[in-house]
Amino acid sequence: MHSSVKTAVNRFNRCVVAWQDSPRVGRLVRRRMTVVTYSGRKSGREFSIPVAYFRQPGGVRIDVMMPDAKNWWRNFTGDGGPLSLRLDDEIRTGHAVARRTDKGRVEVTVELA
Repeated sequence: MHSSVKTAVNRFNRCVVAWQDSPRVGRLVRRRMTVVTYSGRKSGREFSIPVAYFRQPGGVRIDVMMPDAKNWWRNFTGDGGPLSLRLDDEIRTGHAVARRTDKGRVEVTVELA
């Protein structure tokens, strides 16, 4: 990724996290955005990224925008893997599985524990 694009993405991510804690707009932002935390399959390092989500029975669905330009969702291909996310002001754990749709999009389905 080009360094100026990476800088812009990092700046946006920091803003989203700050907005979630804002007394003014935090409640609105948290309805559709959360922070996902997971361990990388290869590195074992812990990563946290903001994502948009949709609630569904038993969990949430994350639609990955521009999946070919992002790598994080690949940690959840095949059998998937564990992650945590912030919902309703508490940290929830779950098991995530990523799959490509017929239209080439990527959906990460999280079944909450």
